[in-house]
Amino acid sequence: MTRRRTPAGALTGVLAVLGLVLTLLAASPALAAGYRYWSFWDGAGGRWAYATQGPSTARPADGATLGFRFSVSRDAAAEAARPRAAADFEAVCGATAPAEGKKRVALVIDFGVPEDAPAGETPPQGTPRTACAQLAPAATAAEALAEVAKPLRYNGAALLCGISGYPRAGCGEPIEDASQPKPSASASAAASGSASASASADADAESDSPGSGPSAGLFLGIAAVLALGSAAVWQSRRRRR
Repeated sequence: MTRRRTPAGALTGVLAVLGLVLTLLAASPALAAGYRYWSFWDGAGGRWAYATQGPSTARPADGATLGFRFSVSRDAAAEAARPRAAADFEAVCGATAPAEGKKRVALVIDFGVPEDAPAGETPPQGTPRTACAQLAPAATAAEALAEVAKPLRYNGAALLCGISGYPRAGCGEPIEDASQPKPSASASAAASGSASASASADADAESDSPGSGPSAGLFLGIAAVLALGSAAVWQSRRRRR
């Protein structure tokens, strides 16, 4: 004799499956990989904020302060590490006299901490570094960086991979060990914000930055479970009629 499942039993099964899916949903951010990259920051108002454009499209005004920081972060906007020096234009460019037809842009370049360095490399000494670039009024942030921190290294997608030769290789690679220490900071996002959200020579890089939230597929999975559960309850009631 075939035993028919009651509506209550079907609903219990659905809730059990849904509970499992929600458990996976809660755990998903912990499984997200970190990324090692140069992030790009705007120091307007004396406070670091994740840049909303890439270095190749941002055109800083005279008196602007820009920051670059190399670190491992899981989410560009929420967890990318800020430059560790203050966003202070006068401290960087105060001793540089204005020149007619030129703008002054202060740059803070933070090569990060040893824990975030690629295998076999260490951050250059004297980090963070500061420099004052004098350049044409229409110059971009990428041009300002090239003025004071060559050699720069980019990949085929125009993502900024290295400043002053650091690091020697790699570019925005995922770090599977998400338990590595990550300085907490809020801004961007992210998310490179600037590039792949990392600092890049292309503004589009920021929109590709990885996020730490659950994927859309997981939400669709929950919706599918609920739909199947409703169908099971409806079918069970139909058979009892």
